[in-house]
Amino acid sequence: MNSVLVFRTSVANADEAQRVAPLLNGLLNDGERWNFDLEDHEKILRVANTHTNAHQLIGLLQSMGVYCEELED
Repeated sequence: MNSVLVFRTSVANADEAQRVAPLLNGLLNDGERWNFDLEDHEKILRVANTHTNAHQLIGLLQSMGVYCEELED
């Protein structure tokens, strides 16, 4: 079953999104996808997945200096 994790981030533009893209691509398995909504004031990151751990993803982004907080339903 696929789930979607949703995060508030500090990624402000496409250049910053490209900087973290290799990290996100390396973390996710085949068939899992991610995208940023940079027009949203919270700079939303959505990760459609089955295996990714939210805490692991937050830690990895924070290690790159990116603020990341999971949004609950």
